[in-house]
Amino acid sequence: MNISKILNSLPGLSVLVAGDICLDRWCSYDPSLSEPSRETGIPRLAVVSTESTPGAAGVVASNLAALGVGRVTVLGAVGMDGHALELIEALRRRGIDPSHLVREPTIPTFTYTKLINLRTGEEDQPRVDYVLARQPPASAESAVVSTFERLAPNADAIIVSDQAETDEGGIVTQALREAMTRVALAYPGKTIWVDSRKRGEHYRRVLLKLNEQEANECCERIGGGDCQSLRRLIEHNTLIVTRGDKGALIYTEEGVRNVPAHTVATPVDICGAGDAFNAGASVALALSGDPELAVRLGNTVASVTIMKRGTGTASASEVLAATEKVVSG
Repeated sequence: MNISKILNSLPGLSVLVAGDICLDRWCSYDPSLSEPSRETGIPRLAVVSTESTPGAAGVVASNLAALGVGRVTVLGAVGMDGHALELIEALRRRGIDPSHLVREPTIPTFTYTKLINLRTGEEDQPRVDYVLARQPPASAESAVVSTFERLAPNADAIIVSDQAETDEGGIVTQALREAMTRVALAYPGKTIWVDSRKRGEHYRRVLLKLNEQEANECCERIGGGDCQSLRRLIEHNTLIVTRGDKGALIYTEEGVRNVPAHTVATPVDICGAGDAFNAGASVALALSGDPELAVRLGNTVASVTIMKRGTGTASASEVLAATEKVVSG
């Protein structure tokens, strides 16, 4: 199977994206409208427009939808606030099914608020994040776990986004990780693709994708010293470590392979590149069973998205054109 055949097969796929789904709010402010508050004397940031897009796991889902995957479903936990309504609407606009999001009134919707200077187009103010820095309520965790186990058997591929950078607060808890292991054992041919920022060593029986920094930190936590020890820790399954322009390392029982990067000389915005990679690589793996082909498609999808502002996406035609350009070059 090649990249063209994979892209043509995507409309027949059903993909479940589970984990930390959030809202990205791109707020443009006009510095000329700044003036001190009458009450506090602190200058205001005058936001004049806002664009809302799915973030974190939502970026993966958006890329899957843009590539042409037939059914994309998201699973996570959100609040009962206005940010949840913005997120649900942003998902629906992209053809992504948000009906399985767990609504929990005691938590905030995971939200990144990015402040963009209207005059320069640059993000030059501290980001305002809405985060949960404690364990999710047991009711929300239980609902996510039971829904995962119900939806997983019918998904052609499962992508898990473990994005929380605090010790607690993310919806990818130990209970959900154990559910993933149960599904993996029950359906050994199913692609379960996991991207984890801080907890890679806690996964079993899945494909684990880490960037180089995450892999090094993971190995330090387990005292292994190298990624081979980490691959052994996840019990004879594939580990992919992305290394930017140095390419990606694929660790399997057969050994280690390096796949060169699809380099871009002058990227416009690398925000969301890892999520774009996850989207392309995971569906390629599900369809072909070939980790090297998966990495190549993931790299190509990311190479398209980083030429766009914000968390851009790539269509199948854009990916095919980028692939042909590499081959002809």
